Amino acid sequence: MDCTNKLKVIVGDVTIGMRGEGFSYVFSGTRIGMESLVRDGREWLYRAPAPTFWRALTDNDRGSGFGIKSGMWLAADCFIKNAGIEVMIDDTPVTVPMPPANNKYGGAVEADRAQITYTYETITQPQTLVTVAYEVSAGGDIHVRVHYKGRKGLPQLPVFGMRFVMPTCADRYRYEGLSGETYPDRMAGGVPGVYEVEGLPVTPYMVPQDCGMHMQTKWVEVYRSTVLDNSCKERRETGLRFCAEEGKTIAFACLPYTAQELENATHHEELPPARRTVLTVLGAVRGVGGIDSWGTDVEPAYHISAEEDITYGFWIGGVKE
Repeated sequence: MDCTNKLKVIVGDVTIGMRGEGFSYVFSGTRIGMESLVRDGREWLYRAPAPTFWRALTDNDRGSGFGIKSGMWLAADCFIKNAGIEVMIDDTPVTVPMPPANNKYGGAVEADRAQITYTYETITQPQTLVTVAYEVSAGGDIHVRVHYKGRKGLPQLPVFGMRFVMPTCADRYRYEGLSGETYPDRMAGGVPGVYEVEGLPVTPYMVPQDCGMHMQTKWVEVYRSTVLDNSCKERRETGLRFCAEEGKTIAFACLPYTAQELENATHHEELPPARRTVLTVLGAVRGVGGIDSWGTDVEPAYHISAEEDITYGFWIGGVKE
């Protein structure tokens, strides 16, 4: 048990570790982002979280030609360049050197908090930048701040946020927000409350497409009881909580597929077996339209301009009992 109430920060060979009672995190010092998020002995990351720009096209998107106009965001969602990393320990900048120079740090450094900020460069034309800052407190809570820098000449965005791919399928998720599936232009029927969804349901549209969006969410908790570690014989359910900043809300979708997997399937039997949990925590979501489903664009109030900045944040932490 850690009795110091301090965060332990370990600068390793091209990684930065942070640990405390009941949690341990690993961040890449050279690549795309966070590589491990362990809470209560369970790993929550299958892939490093990354900025996400794409949602699978809806029938109305196809009819209005949105994929043709904004298709470069699909490529940006698949590939992104790490353009820089900054590390702060208790407000003091830290250089992450390559070995053997990193040996100067010795063992763990105690701190009240530590922050690591990744800058990403998109592969769009023109290019633009996204920054993602993770600030970890001594208690293990992670404050994530995400900033998209608007750039003139870029087409409208489908979504903007962060994608978390978890190792196994979730048993269920709970959230506080609007009932049912909601989008910016489809919220009138949503009733505020706390809701629980069993499994990871995918709406059975004839052609797989984006689904499962939840707007105006205060928090979402994802629960899993399975792991990939074959040495782990204990089956127990654990949860991870994603919470909007105070006074604000987030949007999210929790599905067994990435946007690309949904995009690639023209029928549900073409979808791969469900193996992972894909949670997208979003700061901006495009409307779905559906005025006539044959070609009318989404109303302008529900567009996302890629020429303007987008900033939002959220917290990651344990489930409150």
